[in-house]
Amino acid sequence: MRYDLVIFDNDGVLVDSEPISNRHLAAYLTELGHPTSYEDSIRDYMGSAMHRIHDLVLERTGRRLPEDFDDVFHARVFAAFERELQPVAGVSGVLEKLAADGVPYCVASSGSHERIRVGHRATGLDRWFEEGRIFSSQDVGRGKPAPDLFLHAAERMGCEPARCVVVEDSPLGVQAAVAAGMDVYGFTTMTPADRLAGATQLFSDMGELADLLV
Repeated sequence: MRYDLVIFDNDGVLVDSEPISNRHLAAYLTELGHPTSYEDSIRDYMGSAMHRIHDLVLERTGRRLPEDFDDVFHARVFAAFERELQPVAGVSGVLEKLAADGVPYCVASSGSHERIRVGHRATGLDRWFEEGRIFSSQDVGRGKPAPDLFLHAAERMGCEPARCVVVEDSPLGVQAAVAAGMDVYGFTTMTPADRLAGATQLFSDMGELADLLV
């Protein structure tokens, strides 16, 4: 393995949550008087921490989202996760191989700790991610595209940034990894390859990742 640490994004990389969460985000924003299509949500908010949604809506409309926006949105999304969420195809095999080979790995997500855990429990991925392997934008001052979260994860895992690789599916995540001085493999299942152009390498089949990292 050419890297000392593999850092996974969560939504869209470990759990197939982006279609669910962006469908509900678009519907809720529209309900609140901010017309948003599913495609708009994917383009503008995929990979974002919640504060970025608030910031963009305020910047564009001059109106603040309701104080309970996050709680209402998460309640809707978590309920949908329990009904619909699946792991990304092929990711369980990747995690099994990394664990068997003794390769350190973790997750670093723009989502909250609660969102990460709800998704992992619903998909059975919680068996691969004990407490010390989970990092959230809640842990740092700035979310992606700032490098803070990935640098925090590397520090906590005891690895130099230059020896880390990030697995990402959003432009914001790729920008954050590059800013952290890490290689980044862009997963193109939901995001067009040209929007992940800063990635070290692009791939579209999660089942191939373990071999690509060797």
